[in-house]
Amino acid sequence: MPGIVVGIDGSTCSNMAVAEGAVLAGELGEKLYVVFGYEPYRAGGEIQDHRLALEELGLQVGNKAVEEAKEAGADAELMLVDRDSVDALIATADEVDARMIVVGSYGDSPLKGAILGSTPHKLVHLSKRPVLVVHGKEED
Repeated sequence: MPGIVVGIDGSTCSNMAVAEGAVLAGELGEKLYVVFGYEPYRAGGEIQDHRLALEELGLQVGNKAVEEAKEAGADAELMLVDRDSVDALIATADEVDARMIVVGSYGDSPLKGAILGSTPHKLVHLSKRPVLVVHGKEED
């Protein structure tokens, strides 16, 4: 079944993206794939500890996001993807034949996004699927 992929990182704007994605998934009768992407680390020692901490963070924010999406009426599933966020979202969208990708943004300027490489900016330019960017408030 096609679905909607939403990217999360635990931020306020990512939570807003989950809320919007859940509404859309519920209205369209599609599954919501909640994706937490993180850089792959192949080494041991401290880097492996960092990878495990990222996975734990992904589980914490992901399970909360899935719970909120389900409360909003969406059939939601958490996916931890061992890739950077943009690659994780695009790969997952391709894997599940997603209708769209939903992400949150603080509303950085296009120039700042181009220079710093924000996830929404990259997705809009690299994804072959529609990308919905949900604007959120900057956190304190």
